[in-house]
Amino acid sequence: MADGAIIVLDIGKTLAKLTLWDRAGVLIERRTRANARCVDAAGQAVLDVAGIEAWMAVVLAEYAQLAVVGAIITVAHGAAAAIVRDGRLVVAPADYEAPIVPELAAAYDGLRDGFADTGSPRLPDGLNLGAQLYQLGAHHPGLFDAPTQILLWPQYWSWLLSGVAASETTSLGCHSDLWHPVAGKPSRLAQTQGWAACLPPLRKAGDALGPITPDWAARTGLPADTQIHCGLHDSNAALIAARGFAEIADGEATVLSTGTWFVAMRAPGVAFDTNSDIASLAETRDCLVNVDAFGRVVPSARWMGGREIETQIQIDTRRVDIKPDQPALLAAVPDVIACDAMLLPSFAPGFGPFPNAKGRWINPPEDWYARRAAVCLYAAFVTHTSLGLIGARRAILVEGRFAEAEVFVRALAALRPDDAIYVANAHNDVSFGALRLLDPTLKPASSLVRVAPLDSDIAAYHGHWLEAGSVLEAAL
Repeated sequence: MADGAIIVLDIGKTLAKLTLWDRAGVLIERRTRANARCVDAAGQAVLDVAGIEAWMAVVLAEYAQLAVVGAIITVAHGAAAAIVRDGRLVVAPADYEAPIVPELAAAYDGLRDGFADTGSPRLPDGLNLGAQLYQLGAHHPGLFDAPTQILLWPQYWSWLLSGVAASETTSLGCHSDLWHPVAGKPSRLAQTQGWAACLPPLRKAGDALGPITPDWAARTGLPADTQIHCGLHDSNAALIAARGFAEIADGEATVLSTGTWFVAMRAPGVAFDTNSDIASLAETRDCLVNVDAFGRVVPSARWMGGREIETQIQIDTRRVDIKPDQPALLAAVPDVIACDAMLLPSFAPGFGPFPNAKGRWINPPEDWYARRAAVCLYAAFVTHTSLGLIGARRAILVEGRFAEAEVFVRALAALRPDDAIYVANAHNDVSFGALRLLDPTLKPASSLVRVAPLDSDIAAYHGHWLEAGSVLEAAL
């Protein structure tokens, strides 16, 4: 049995993952679970806390039989927080796709700090964590009185396992409206609403909070001295993983994390260390700043790529048992170009570089492979636009489940001939980034692969796409 093994709990919006690693960074086991859509007693959409916990307990018990576990670190998506009081969960995290009551949203808009201060654009529904908290406070007066604690999503799980509450900047700085990244302190909004007082002490993402609780040790069979670490936001973990490759390392590079969201993070080639630097980003086009695990401000851009792709191909891309025929998709590209079959943004209103545009097809192909190839070209065009908004250049690493979509990554390489487009392991980058946070000397077992551009010339087709979508720019 591996001694001192490490478990990474990675909770994405659509999938929860538990991976078991040895100290050398070799993957021992990986389990996944699709997160359920849940509602609470009041009919509000919330995250699948109970389901994830029950599954986690079973898998942790299995891992305890496979290795002598020394540490657990948590990773999770942004815009989610659990409300804890007297050692128990009193309000489950809201699903950020649930709408905010219009009257409350309008009132909230007048209270937010400016974009230049927080790097947090005003996003739809509950994508700004502050909007969720504001609505909770309106519905539950006194909720944020002492001794209430607001636990960001990764830190909720580290608290559950360790009993120690903490806050951490990668989640606080993820379009929450709660954090001033340049000043390194809670926003004016967080202070005036009383939320800052509910945030536990700030800890670094890699800090060990303490050993696993006796209850969880008994429940899972894990060693009583298993250390629980603070944890971090998932896209930031992907950034740490990317820095393990020599081609990325500490040079000018952008990491494109692909899943439900496509998140591009550019670092450290440009220093964003003043409010005016933040203000230079296109706030209305889903540009923002993240804060990395070391407190640095990272210019970023996003769009809901995975969700939009799935709406067009009617396939759950999380399913590992469905492997698309990549040669057939590549072979369909010339017909797509010849017919000028194309998809125009956007199918996730309010998000991405074209937030106000209404998506539609032009010359929709009947052939299934052609349709899917056109969707991949569309994904490349929107991603190319987002990358341009943050000045991405030189090295661009595509990680996550869409790194295996050849039409997408090869189209991106064709669109950006002056940049080097790379792909890496499509499944474990976020978890490996969490490992590297604990041991920065770890290097990826595999090498990066530089992506070759498509054989087909897509320049004219891309030009037609831009012309057909010229009305989109006017709608911004």
